[in-house]
Amino acid sequence: QVHLEESGGDSVQAGGSLRLSCVASGYSRYCMGWFRQAPGKEREGVAFIDSAGSTRYADSVKGRFTISKDNAKNTLYLQMNSLKPEDTDMYYCAAAGQLDLWARKVDVCANVNYAAWRYWGQGTQVTVSS
Repeated sequence: QVHLEESGGDSVQAGGSLRLSCVASGYSRYCMGWFRQAPGKEREGVAFIDSAGSTRYADSVKGRFTISKDNAKNTLYLQMNSLKPEDTDMYYCAAAGQLDLWARKVDVCANVNYAAWRYWGQGTQVTVSS
């Protein structure tokens, strides 16, 4: 069992930066990721990382967002730079589990539907104003 708790969401001006954190109790050695969701829209993947540290990003955030993981602190991060109003969403941390056989390599994880991810945090709100 993995419990995830996000923090770091805030309201910022366009062009600003935020760093989201996700503390995992119960270490996840498989894929982890950040997703986001606006009201009435489907949850979409933003950034993913596997146990080897390989990463993948949605095209909309490439070059602006960076996902990283501190294994010693069991913490996943999402550094968000050059924020745009369209980045306004609720952001969720997610982790795969031992039984999720797809969750070993980031190339696969990045293409798995959000519904297949086993563990979720409660979300943290990011609001970017123009």
